[in-house]
Amino acid sequence: MIDPAVILHARILIVDDQTANVALLEQMLSAAGYDNVTSTLDPREVCALHRRNRYHLILLDLQMPGMDGFQVIEALRTNEQDGYLPVLVITAQPGHKLRALQAGARDFISKPFDLVEAKTRIRNMLEVQLLYQQLERHGAELEAIVRERTAELRESEARYRSLTELASDWYWEQDANGAFTRVSGPVLEMLGLRVEALADGADLPVTGWDEAERAQLRAAITERRPFLDFVFSRVNPDGSEQRFQVSGEPMFGPACQLLGYRGIGLEITRRK
Repeated sequence: MIDPAVILHARILIVDDQTANVALLEQMLSAAGYDNVTSTLDPREVCALHRRNRYHLILLDLQMPGMDGFQVIEALRTNEQDGYLPVLVITAQPGHKLRALQAGARDFISKPFDLVEAKTRIRNMLEVQLLYQQLERHGAELEAIVRERTAELRESEARYRSLTELASDWYWEQDANGAFTRVSGPVLEMLGLRVEALADGADLPVTGWDEAERAQLRAAITERRPFLDFVFSRVNPDGSEQRFQVSGEPMFGPACQLLGYRGIGLEITRRK
């Protein structure tokens, strides 16, 4: 809801070539408590005034010499930035009401004025305009928060990747089916894998791996458990042994579905 004091302080512009009509509207608005009302007898000034003051409401007479109200609306539409034209037209011609609404006006007041109706339409339109602007500001604030959070997440991810690269020999990710989707570091050379095989989603070659260790690691993954500093080994064709230490954690989506695993690894053969 909009604070009534904010509505009464809204910026209002009266546009009419008749001084008596302007005086009547100013008196009516002042008596209702509005304290930020200005006026002009020249419709050609409206666009410049609106660009400068961003009125919450423009009370616009349609029948004026030199530039009628329809031309004013058309000019305002070419300059309007927020997409909501705050124009309430004043007319004594019933046929002009629909035309004005189709041109972009939001509401109308009939001449001669019914003061109660006029004040009600003015207040209602001001409230809608202020709510519209409030919604726009809220949307802009949310967009700024999203941009800030996205930047923070990217920075955090960059730090995480940097730290994992410093603390390990390689970083890895697997999809829900166990296929590698990302690997950084010299693990390809360490494990004897080809890049093409990795891109095809190939699993680690089975030759030489300790089957008991593989079964233990496979069980942790099946149960969606993280594993820390898990050590496994393999015997190469030349009889030499390699030992590796790997840590990993499951990744879950918004619906708690498994997306895969990610983690880091070290070759610890020389540290044995």
